[in-house]
Amino acid sequence: MKNSKVLVWSIVVALGGFLFGFDTAVISGAEKAIQHLWDLSAVEHGFTVSIALIGTVLGAMLGGIPADRLGRKTTLFWIAVLYLVSSLGSALATDWYVFIFFRFLGGLGVGASSVAAPMYISEISPAKSRGKMVGLFQFNVVFGILIAYFSNYFMQDMGDNAWRWMLGVQALPSLIFLLAILYVPESPRWLIMKKGDVQQAREILNIIDPETSEETLLAIRNANEETKDKPSARLFSAKYKTPVMLAILFAVFNQVSGINAIIYYSPRIFEMTGLGAKAAFLSSAGIGFVNFAFTLLAINFIDRFGRRTLMAIGSVGVIITLGLVARAFFIQDFTGVPVFLFVYIAFFAFSQGAVIWVFISEIFPNEVRANGQALGSFTHWFMAAIIAFSFPIISEYLGGGVTFSFFAVMMILQLIFVWRIMPETKGTSLERTDKTMILH
Repeated sequence: MKNSKVLVWSIVVALGGFLFGFDTAVISGAEKAIQHLWDLSAVEHGFTVSIALIGTVLGAMLGGIPADRLGRKTTLFWIAVLYLVSSLGSALATDWYVFIFFRFLGGLGVGASSVAAPMYISEISPAKSRGKMVGLFQFNVVFGILIAYFSNYFMQDMGDNAWRWMLGVQALPSLIFLLAILYVPESPRWLIMKKGDVQQAREILNIIDPETSEETLLAIRNANEETKDKPSARLFSAKYKTPVMLAILFAVFNQVSGINAIIYYSPRIFEMTGLGAKAAFLSSAGIGFVNFAFTLLAINFIDRFGRRTLMAIGSVGVIITLGLVARAFFIQDFTGVPVFLFVYIAFFAFSQGAVIWVFISEIFPNEVRANGQALGSFTHWFMAAIIAFSFPIISEYLGGGVTFSFFAVMMILQLIFVWRIMPETKGTSLERTDKTMILH
């Protein structure tokens, strides 16, 4: 990319994605020790793993409010504070209730980050490279997952307090994120739409792309004028029914693929297939590496081939691999399950994983983008919380075969959604995409 400053800003903001991924996956290494330490029942254990997701649901639901009122940058700063406090508090927790509280705070940060970070990056990126730039957020999410898995693997032999080190190490990148966010500018679209600061917005747009800055500025101002004298835009109105429907369906399908069940419980799933504890941890790290590699591949193709093409390829792949995993559980022959799960992760990372935050950040008009991004993130994390809470209970009572068969059927429905409903958004300005979505 020609403009190194935009790339640096995007990388800094995408650090929120790294912490998002690390916080999401790190519990997989600590969950069994925590269950044993505080003698948790199956329900209490499911609640312990999913409490961060409950916080994430609330963070996603409410994240659009500070992003609109305080600005994208200020919101990201306070998200960094939440990550830092959560990591230290969780690591030093003296009982289950204190642990639950600090994990909940971390979840608030993850939820708000999934609203503010992709939205900020989409608003500062040139249209021709927006997919790749917003894709940096997801790239950092899976990089965070990868580092969490390897961190857990190397810390597992540190004694009874290994789980505290696993959770506490997150404080270092949290502090880096908190300091680095001070050096990025505010979103020019927010400056115009919410503050009326055209001059500062122009200066930032000139840095982003001097050749198109005046054209982009005019488009933003025109969009602002069209909505300024009208009643406050309401997300749940007939005018925005298409982007609302697309965001909700996309977020639901992302989670009923079973991705977070596999990320949260990967060591446990691998142990269910007959691997020893050490091999299970290493296989989990392998999942993190495959996720990382194929997300990197996807963000290099997303602006070239488009969002729909990646989704179609990925949908077919995850249907086949989930079906093979379900079959293995039904016949109790787990010979190929680790390979099937690696291939599943590859297809997921190449499609839903890379596309979701890009697509949702593109489909809403400026005047409701924060609330629209919050809706998509809320739906995503609400479903993630349900899956994370219910997976150990359902798999215990119904078995892995039924559980993974359900995920496979949901992905067949996703393929139909991609084929019949999902529009393509690559290469168009946010303002032009807005008009297409409203008139769609």
